Amino acid sequence: QLYNTVDSYVVGNYISSHALAAVGQSTSIINMLVGLFMGLSTGAGVIISQYYGSENFKELKQAIHTSLALTFVLCIVFTLIGIAMAHPILVWIGSPQEVLPLATTYLQIYFAGVSFMLIYNMGSGILRALSDSKNPLIYLMFSSVVNIILDLVFVLILDLGVAGVAIATTIAQFVSAMLVLYKLTHTEEIYKVEWKQIRFSAPILSRIVSIGFPAAIQNAIVSFSNVLVQSYISSFGAAAVAGYSTTVKLD
Repeated sequence: QLYNTVDSYVVGNYISSHALAAVGQSTSIINMLVGLFMGLSTGAGVIISQYYGSENFKELKQAIHTSLALTFVLCIVFTLIGIAMAHPILVWIGSPQEVLPLATTYLQIYFAGVSFMLIYNMGSGILRALSDSKNPLIYLMFSSVVNIILDLVFVLILDLGVAGVAIATTIAQFVSAMLVLYKLTHTEEIYKVEWKQIRFSAPILSRIVSIGFPAAIQNAIVSFSNVLVQSYISSFGAAAVAGYSTTVKLD
């Protein structure tokens, strides 16, 4: 949440209210796609924690590598869908004309780097399932600081506008993704990830999907309802969109 909130603060204070509306209008769309993935990652976490708790280390390693294989495939899918559908979805929800170009720019850049956010979320989910909740927090805190610094540099010094905050967020998410991958691939624990073993195990993938799919649909339904609400707000103009998006951040 802090990533997108910082983006909103910077563009709202140092660019324009239209830029604030553009970043805010993107949030519900981002959450709709990301919510699907988070549901699936929930399924992966359940399976991994079960194998870890029962000390079934062979199945544990297969579950971890299957989860990462699924993540890498979905990274490609979400990136392509996000970039291609950014403008059409913004038009569909009635994005005000003065906001549409800025919102499209922010959303397309965001989805160009959405893979890093998906990788971090799956990687941190794996670590939490293995009883490590401290390191994912540290990685995210560090990358959040990177995001704040880059937001200010790209907007105040380089004058990149909305594109600048989107690029800053992408770089910060890249940092968090690399940190969690480094942890998983360089640990001496039994769950160490080995690149050559990243492949699908059909039975485990089936279990992940069976548990994660209901959660994914639940998240998507909630997010889609917010997209519809956003379309109603858009009819009142850019100022209303900016005000509503600010309230959503606080909420």
